[in-house]
Amino acid sequence: MSLAAHSKFSPVLHLGQGLSWPARIAALVILGYLVVALTAPLWIPYDPFRIMIGPRLAPPSLQHLLGTDQVGRDVFSRVVWGSRPVLVLALVTTTLAVGIGTFIGILAAYWQGVFDLLVMRLTDVFVAIPPLIIALLVISALGNAPVVMISIVAFIYLIRTARILRAATLAIVTEDYVTAAVLRGDSTLSLIGVELLPNVLGTAMVEFAVRAGFVIVFIGALGFLGFGAAPPSPEWGVMINEGRGVILQSIWPVFGPAMAMAILVVALNVLTDGIARRLETGHQGETA
Repeated sequence: MSLAAHSKFSPVLHLGQGLSWPARIAALVILGYLVVALTAPLWIPYDPFRIMIGPRLAPPSLQHLLGTDQVGRDVFSRVVWGSRPVLVLALVTTTLAVGIGTFIGILAAYWQGVFDLLVMRLTDVFVAIPPLIIALLVISALGNAPVVMISIVAFIYLIRTARILRAATLAIVTEDYVTAAVLRGDSTLSLIGVELLPNVLGTAMVEFAVRAGFVIVFIGALGFLGFGAAPPSPEWGVMINEGRGVILQSIWPVFGPAMAMAILVVALNVLTDGIARRLETGHQGETA
């Protein structure tokens, strides 16, 4: 790796040391969600699918920490269990979107010419169409199987990621160390992996955190509209949709999943802001 690439990559290696306290707390919150999702089968108090565990629409109590829903299911157990599909879908979808989008964006900025023009015009077309319309059309035609959900949501966000990473790569593609690598005869893949990717990895990390929050809300919206997972799935959007019909009688079937989603998305946004500030500070320190 060139010295220039190494020096620009160094802030990414030391992100944890320079993050603000709000960003560190947000990271701990996100880690807590992951731990809860992984260990949920070991300690949740009730079967999340079993009805009439308690009285219908009961308020929070020591027996039911978030109350019960309209058929007597424990809301807390369902919210905890629902974190598993939410996090799995979000992580897989965001990884695909940012991974593929980053590669396409870097390639478009490096090759430019016809390929860059084609990529940018296609992204212009799809960005102009509301994402929800694209998702509803595809899901209506192909169904709401997890692979369909992951594919269409990843496609929607990889387009946006490709535009961001293309812009970031254009700022460095004319640097001397990139030109030197080209003159050495490095292959395109080698040049992308060694010279370009390390220098835009910070942008890709910020993009991952941003898109993860968007994906969680977007998948929740599809579930709320009835195009996501089917009841009695405890996916948070589905739970909110089921609870809205009885919200005047009890807010707890909606409050639990809504708060779980809100806290996770806010934590992701705070962490994203912390990472962005850390990378900006690191870059200013290098150029000072």
